[in-house]
Amino acid sequence: MGGAVPKQFLTLNGKPVLSYALTAFEKCQLVESVILVMPEKDVEAGRAEWMKRPGIVGNVVVGGAQRQDSVYHGFKALDTDTEIVIVHDGVRPFITPQMIRQTVEAASQYGAAITAIPVSDTIKQVASDGLVERTIDRNGLWRVQTPQAFRYKVLKEAFEKAFAGSFYGTDEGALVEYTGMQVKVVSGSELNIKITRPEDLVLGECVARTVSIENDID
Repeated sequence: MGGAVPKQFLTLNGKPVLSYALTAFEKCQLVESVILVMPEKDVEAGRAEWMKRPGIVGNVVVGGAQRQDSVYHGFKALDTDTEIVIVHDGVRPFITPQMIRQTVEAASQYGAAITAIPVSDTIKQVASDGLVERTIDRNGLWRVQTPQAFRYKVLKEAFEKAFAGSFYGTDEGALVEYTGMQVKVVSGSELNIKITRPEDLVLGECVARTVSIENDID
């Protein structure tokens, strides 16, 4: 984003980006607690700002060098008797309780589940010189989102095997795939955008004004 304020703390329609996702988790009756993973410099302020506000936040821990490291730090803070682990990007504000529930239910059945949407655009493979090499068949291609959900033991094994093999995936689903286990796809939403660029904030403002989490409560 290029600014001094981390993306998850920027405001949409007067509220921090992170607060939208936390509201959805709090309203999903399947979720007992949320662990926030933040950069070390933000943890102290994060604990003061977010612990028990909303009440679903049970802990704030320090992240790592890469996404996989950060998620693993959060995973290690879980109780070992946790049944299902949900991973979500704090900069995806428009997750819904229904989306969380569907992903958890799929993970409970299959062991691992990710939220995604089918690719609708034409996909080109482009060389380093900017010239198109080929058009890729988009049939069967999906754009992966979060939430992603896993049985505790499945994700634990995935982390252990990935780190042992020096494998880094771009999402937790890739780590489970690395173990040879299949991952179930759950249909996501085009509104489940990720706030990563300035133009995403503009789109997010529009969505925040028109979509209410109150309309999607378990």
